[in-house]
Amino acid sequence: MRVSDDRYTRDRQRFDLAERLIRHEARTFTIRQWTGLSDDRIRKLYRSYVMDNDSRPVQRHRGKSPRQAAFFFKNAELTFQAAQLASLYLVYGLIGGSALAVESRYRMGSLESGALLCDAYESYVEWHSPASISFEHAWFLLLALSKREELSVARCDLCGGMRLCDLLSRRRLNCSNCGAPGPTMPLAVRKPAPC
Repeated sequence: MRVSDDRYTRDRQRFDLAERLIRHEARTFTIRQWTGLSDDRIRKLYRSYVMDNDSRPVQRHRGKSPRQAAFFFKNAELTFQAAQLASLYLVYGLIGGSALAVESRYRMGSLESGALLCDAYESYVEWHSPASISFEHAWFLLLALSKREELSVARCDLCGGMRLCDLLSRRRLNCSNCGAPGPTMPLAVRKPAPC
C-alpha cells in the first residue's frame, strides 16, 4: 500500500490544510470546521509539526472566535485593509459579485474553499506586514459578507474602489481610498444614477 493512493489523498489534504491554519494561528474550532479533524488530532499535529519546527513562534488562541463587525471600522487604515481583503475574496472566488447581490461561493468544510481562504489571507499578509487583521477576523469578515446582515461592499462613486459598508450604521462613512463620503446603500441595493 502506497501513501500516494487516491484514498489517502483526501486525508493528506486535510492535514496540509490543518497545518496551514495552525500557522495562521486559527483556533481549534475553526480548524475543525474546515478540516473535519478532531481536537485531539489538531493538537497532536501542532505538537508534532509546528510547535518546535518553526522559526516564528505560533500561538494557539483559546476562547470564542471574534464576532464583532465594529472591529473593521476602528480606524481608516483597518477599514481600508478589510476592503482589500474583501476584494481578495472576490478575486479568489470565495464570494461572487454582481450588480444585484454579493453571494457566498465557498462551502464550509470544503478543503478547496479552505485552501482558497488561506491563499487570500496569505496574499493580504504579503501586502501588509505586520497584518492588522488576524486570520480569525478574516474568517469572520468572509462569514459576515456572505450573510449580508451586518457588512457588505460598495463601490466608491469617485475613485471606483471597493469599500466596506456597515449595514447597521446610521452615519455615512468616508471612502478609505479617496476620503469622499461613500454611498449610503451597498452595491447590491444601489440604483443607477439618472442620466
